Amino acid sequence: MKRSEINALIEDAKELLHKHYMKLPPFAYWSPEDWKQKGSECDEIRECGLGWDITDFGAGDFDRTGLVVFTVRNGHRTLEPYTDKTYCEKILIVRKDQHTPMHYHVFKQEDIICRCGGNLVCEVYNRTPDDQLAGTEVEVSLDGVRHRVPAGTQLVLTPGESITLTPYLWHEFWAEKGTGTSIVGEVSKVNDDATDNVFLKALGRFPDIEEDAPPMHLLCTEYEAPGA
Repeated sequence: MKRSEINALIEDAKELLHKHYMKLPPFAYWSPEDWKQKGSECDEIRECGLGWDITDFGAGDFDRTGLVVFTVRNGHRTLEPYTDKTYCEKILIVRKDQHTPMHYHVFKQEDIICRCGGNLVCEVYNRTPDDQLAGTEVEVSLDGVRHRVPAGTQLVLTPGESITLTPYLWHEFWAEKGTGTSIVGEVSKVNDDATDNVFLKALGRFPDIEEDAPPMHLLCTEYEAPGA
């Protein structure tokens, strides 16, 4: 992805969230120059991967396969003093027909909540022992109500509705065509995007970046230690 594209996507995300009266924490608005003035008091942001996360999953076609994420809060499974924070919260911005590819998590259980905007479609499958899509009926919880659905069911979440995704449950999601961009919340166990995503097809979780412009905001993978 080009840095200029990432910059524009972040600006669009801020504008969209503000339009829906959603304000982000202060560090969402810090520039790289601001970060140079920050010391060890901001280690939790750096070490727990808080902040902006823009990805095309290595597919090179963000409009079709991509996601804008802002991690609001997160703990860490092994790194003190963050192990007592056992939860994570994210905001996801999902465009119409823009897919987050089929994947599952080994550790993380998450609730995906369609907050506002367009409807969110979530396709679900069980996992076979050899890491493929099973043809068996899937049991899922939608807002506390358990359902059994056929393999590959595409569940449509309207604003206010949510789904609980358990470990090893294959899932893919996108905003339903004709309903607009979906603003989605994620509430989960501690998140580790470096090790806890298994994709059905070989993909990269984080993008390669072409530096065609200076960054307006750092991504969550770009923080440096104080004084570096």
